[in-house]
Amino acid sequence: MIPALATLLVFQLLGEAAVLLTGAPVPGPVVGLALLLLALLLRPRSVEAIKPTAQGLLQHLSLLFVPAGVGVMLHLQRLGDEVLAIGVALVLSTLVGLASAALTMAWLMKRTAPPPPPRSHQEAP
Repeated sequence: MIPALATLLVFQLLGEAAVLLTGAPVPGPVVGLALLLLALLLRPRSVEAIKPTAQGLLQHLSLLFVPAGVGVMLHLQRLGDEVLAIGVALVLSTLVGLASAALTMAWLMKRTAPPPPPRSHQEAP
């Protein structure tokens, strides 16, 4: 478990370093996760070494939201001041997300639909 956890943390560190060096407007852990995905695609047998630790972390994922909840409570006044902007952003982003998911699904359904059966040409009596 310790080597797998160290591997996950090393990839997070690599992501943080990449963002710091490049100035990319992406969170370091996201870059680290992409690097981990790339590494696992290149060496699929490494998945089994990391899988139990990753599943354990995912089972307790809700605990990782506690610091974010504390941050929200610390800035509750600011959230109240910006409630209209936050509400509009949430509604619009939800609508955009739903529309893009629907359009993607419709496109995929058309693309993967089986071809229609051939029509039989029967002569009328």
